[in-house]
Order: sequence, then C-alpha cells, then structure tokens
Amino acid sequence: MERLIDDYGREIRSLRFAVTTRCNLNCIYCHAEGEKRDSTQQNPLISAELVIAIARVASTHFGIRRIKFSGGEPLMRNDLVDMVHGMRDFEGDISVTTNGTLLSKYAAELADAGLNRVNVSLDSIKEERYDFITASTGYLPKVIDGIYTAIDAGLTPLKLNTVLLKGLNDDEITDLIDFVRECNKRGGRDVVILQLIELIPSFKQSAQNYKADFHAVEVQLASRASAIKTRRLQHRKKYFVDDVEVEVVHPIDNTEFCANCSRLRITSEGQIKPCLLRSDNHVPIESEDEEHIVSRMKFAMKYREPFFHTYG
Repeated sequence: MERLIDDYGREIRSLRFAVTTRCNLNCIYCHAEGEKRDSTQQNPLISAELVIAIARVASTHFGIRRIKFSGGEPLMRNDLVDMVHGMRDFEGDISVTTNGTLLSKYAAELADAGLNRVNVSLDSIKEERYDFITASTGYLPKVIDGIYTAIDAGLTPLKLNTVLLKGLNDDEITDLIDFVRECNKRGGRDVVILQLIELIPSFKQSAQNYKADFHAVEVQLASRASAIKTRRLQHRKKYFVDDVEVEVVHPIDNTEFCANCSRLRITSEGQIKPCLLRSDNHVPIESEDEEHIVSRMKFAMKYREPFFHTYG
C-alpha cells in the first residue's frame, strides 16, 4: 500500500478534522486549529459526506487508520455521530477533542456509533479560574459530569488536555494528578491520562502573557516520576507520577516535535492544512471523487515542512 510521505521523510499516520469553528466557550488561549473563529458560522462547513470520503481514501489508499475530530467544539455539529458511524468500518481509531460541556449528552451515542476515545479540555478544577480561562460561567460541573459519563461509556483512554498558563493554573498540576487518580478509581487503572500542553501562538496575542515555564514543569515532573518514557508521536515525554500518566506536549521552538509530526489536518471548510502554524499553504478538496482526493492529498505533501526547522 502506498504511503503519504513528505520531502522530510515524515509519514502521515493520522488525520485531524476541524469540523466547525463554532464553540460555546471562548478560551483566552484558543488557536482554533489555525482558523479564525466564526461564531455565526457564515462560511459553509465541510459536509459529513466529504469527511467520510476523505477518511475512506486515507484508509484504503494510504493506510491511515487514525482519525481525530476537533473544532471549535465538534459536539456542536449535529451530524458528528453520522461521521463516526460512517467511517467505523475502515478506521481503526476514532477520537474527538472536546471541551466536555456537551459530552454527558452525547457520550453513549458516540460510543455506540464507533467512537473509541475522547480528549477533554480541563484547564482548571477550580470553578472561578475555569470561568476566567474559558470566559464562561457555570460550565465546570458539566465538564466533570461529561468526563465521568465518557469513562462509563468506555471512551478511554480519556486524555485530559490542560493548557498550562502562568499564574492561572500552573500551580494545579498536583491537584489535576489527584483528580486523574480518582477518575482511574472509577474506570480502572490508566483509563485517564493527564496531558499538559504548552501555550502556542494564537490570534489572541494577550494570551502570551500567560506563557508558563515549561522547562521548570518538566524538571518538577522528572523529580517526582517513577518512570519516564518517550512516545513515537512527536517524541513526547510521558512521566509516571503517583500511578498517573502525565504526557507533555511541548511544540514551540521544538525542532524534534516538528521533525516527528505525522498528522495531516483538514479545515472546517474542507481544505488540507499541512501545518497547524501556517495558513498560507492550504490545499482545497473540492469534491468527494476518490481520484480527486487522492491527488489532493499527494499534492499537499509538497507543502509539508517542519515549521521550527524552517522558521526557528
């Protein structure tokens, strides 16, 4: 089977669909998958049929069997269940990154449709801080309930995504580890993983005031860890602290992160996005025709280059 490999030898092993730019939160750090937020969704969204067609080509032609849905908030798409159901026969791992506010409502239905697991954004377990970070009011209990519902539905391993923010939540790492440990008691060992994410550039430039010292965070984790491993995906470090797996996502000024990138993104408007941090090299997919999608995906390989190799 043919593989999608760019000029830097990086093989594509997963696709990430941003299926909407709409979101019911307004997080201070949001990069919106490199797209502009469109609260009214004026621009036409990629159709469920095209999402499924792209996933089918990726699987049958290029052996890509890992799919992730994101947004915006993907659970605001009323046809997300249809997308999952439509690709479950040819995709091996289907996941969703969500803010969790709607998860308790849809977790069981998504699991029945064939969803394997979820990532849930949880930037604080302190309600006042959560409300400030997400520019919302009263959602944290719904997110916690959504996490428990997803665990009960078997959407695991569930990853808790925490963007570390200086002065806002960088003192909560121990509390978050304790929360994960309690979740694992509910669902079984290692059903929840804590993922600490470095703040990346967004169109909200004021967010850069909250950039945490990631080096200090990793030093702290290393001092407490009983074991440290490195994932194949972008060579991410995993620290095992008090029986909890803590994965660190450190993309900024990180040539190793970029050198090991194996993900291809599809925008909410149906364009291939070769790099999260660039918006000047998109490749449109204009029909569900199989040969067209194959040629567009191959063409997109010409635009893939490590961002920090080029610009760092």
